[in-house]
Amino acid sequence: MTSEGVPAALGIVHPDNAGRNWRLGVMGGTFDPIHHGHLVAASEVAARFGLDEVVFVPTGVPWQKAGREVSMPEDRYLMTVIATASNPRFSVSRVDIDRPGDTYTVDTLKDLRRLRGDKLELFFITGADALAKILTWRGAEELFDLAHFIGVSRPGVPLGEEDIKHLPSDKVTLLEVPAMAISSTDCRTRVREDLPIWYLVPDGIVQYIAKRGLYGGGAASGPKQAVDISLSADELGSLAAAQNARMNHQGGKPATPTTTKDNA
Repeated sequence: MTSEGVPAALGIVHPDNAGRNWRLGVMGGTFDPIHHGHLVAASEVAARFGLDEVVFVPTGVPWQKAGREVSMPEDRYLMTVIATASNPRFSVSRVDIDRPGDTYTVDTLKDLRRLRGDKLELFFITGADALAKILTWRGAEELFDLAHFIGVSRPGVPLGEEDIKHLPSDKVTLLEVPAMAISSTDCRTRVREDLPIWYLVPDGIVQYIAKRGLYGGGAASGPKQAVDISLSADELGSLAAAQNARMNHQGGKPATPTTTKDNA
């Protein structure tokens, strides 16, 4: 146990016990699938901004991707749990996939503030290209009162201070993370074309995609002689239970330890 009475294995101290505001990074996304670019970006932002924790929030119904087929929320949630399980500073929230209707960032931030309490500083992590269009988002007039926004730029997507000069300078920051050259779209395309995605996504995600038959791929997403490192139902349940413990401690909604698809 830490001196604040929190299990050391969680690596997390609740803001009510820390005597200061909790610096929480919020990484929203479809995570279809989650890849190393997401993880490196979250880790880099956490280090540069001194964040206590980064919570990954899989999108429920992504309004910006209307018309594109998106994997079931439970699959995307479980892949995110698997990918983040080894980092005690990472957590996963179900606030968006459990909320009916389209997912909007303003609702995500309000829900997290409601669940986590007042002693909280939020840092929303998004793509720099998306940040440049933030004034078109629902509730844009409220967003900068809820969080600081960090735009992660990707190689090949040129964006500079000139592109965000219309935004409040004290509420937005641009940060370049080279690993963001990886994209979920490319990963899905490679699976469909029977090309490997090893080293683009965590090993457990390669196995999860294959076992669930996601993205219409065959067996070539990884080496044929690869060791089966996929998680059993019990192991998935244990990971979800760990998320339960973490979110219960932080005032969040418990995760559901199931691989059953839902209708969100």
